[in-house]
Amino acid sequence: ITTGPLVVLALQRENAVKEWRDLMGPTNPVGAPAGTLSRMFGKNISFNAVHGSDAPETAERELSIFFPE
Repeated sequence: ITTGPLVVLALQRENAVKEWRDLMGPTNPVGAPAGTLSRMFGKNISFNAVHGSDAPETAERELSIFFPE
């Protein structure tokens, strides 16, 4: 999140964390399943193109960085 422009999303739906993480794919794009964001846009494990919180509590903390209200 420090190497260039970014887009921050606050997703709200049942199972949002799992659904988003499924779409993202594994952190390392090498060997990530076809159709995942990691596979399509990641360069390597350090420049993986996408981040997702691992739990609702983590999402709340991370989102407060960008949406303090």
